[in-house]
Amino acid sequence: MKSIEQRFERLATVVQKSWYEGAPWLPLLYPLGNLVAFIAKARWKRFHQQAKTPPVPLLVVGNITVGGTGKTPLVVALCKHFSYHGIKVAVISRGYGAKPPALPWSVSAEQSAEVAGDEPLLIARRTGVPVVIDPNRRRAMEYAVREFQPDIIISDDGLQHFRLPRTLDLVMLDPSRGLGNGRCLPAGPLREPADRLNQVDYLVLNGKPDSRWPSAVVMALQPGDPVNLLTGETLPMEEFAARHPLVHAFAGIGHPQRFFSALASWDIRVTGHPLPDHHQFVADDFAGLQGQTVIMTEKDAVKCSAIAGPDFWYLPVTARLPGVFLDDVLERLQRSRR
Repeated sequence: MKSIEQRFERLATVVQKSWYEGAPWLPLLYPLGNLVAFIAKARWKRFHQQAKTPPVPLLVVGNITVGGTGKTPLVVALCKHFSYHGIKVAVISRGYGAKPPALPWSVSAEQSAEVAGDEPLLIARRTGVPVVIDPNRRRAMEYAVREFQPDIIISDDGLQHFRLPRTLDLVMLDPSRGLGNGRCLPAGPLREPADRLNQVDYLVLNGKPDSRWPSAVVMALQPGDPVNLLTGETLPMEEFAARHPLVHAFAGIGHPQRFFSALASWDIRVTGHPLPDHHQFVADDFAGLQGQTVIMTEKDAVKCSAIAGPDFWYLPVTARLPGVFLDDVLERLQRSRR
């Protein structure tokens, strides 16, 4: 019998699919979607009129759509670029799914995903910068300033968290899914009306250019070499594909098919196991796969070290962005302090 969580995940998957492919019952939700759009516009207008200056330059990296769009690799790339230039960076995050002993909570690389959350833990491990989680992002910001004295703060998500003052807004979009039916929750995937995109400082597309957003910056995700969860062994992708021509691929991210397609491009036969974003893995997820090769995203891997088998691997990815874009973001943030 399926658990309540599994039933909820299934329902969420059905609803999200309808936003992009349509469903005969979806128009019943249009009035609610219109109400959400009205409230979102009112909240933005009030925030814009009362906007305050953050204590240090603050960049929000967010979505206007529900689900993952590739924010985490972008945040990692920004942290590394700023750090390379001698800038002290701190990251704040809601910490979705995290269960820390107290809030705000400072994430460290040796913590578990259960305590720290999957994305904050991944950012801390990949960058080495301070990461603070708290659903109250303003409180997280104040804690980060007090404890770490950063030159710049990056907020991982939080575009709609209007209690958080910010210097710049950056929105990520997945062009393969776009804005779905263009309606606000629960009738569509939008957290805010589409015209909010005209009010942000940067729009970044994950994967490829799109004529609908001709001025957007394009980010490419470059896969690395697979890493074994238990041993830390790294195999060149060509060698991994030769040794493991058949794999079970697990992806609890916003767009699992992108991960499966990346693996299939190496002539690997992929049995895909798409899961909801931030899925909390348990041993039963891998039942019946003993002796078979399992590969997952790095974000999923931080939650699976305790239940991994000897042939469990993850595929790291690195965000590639135009240098002129990274330099411009840094210059604008620094200029805001003058």
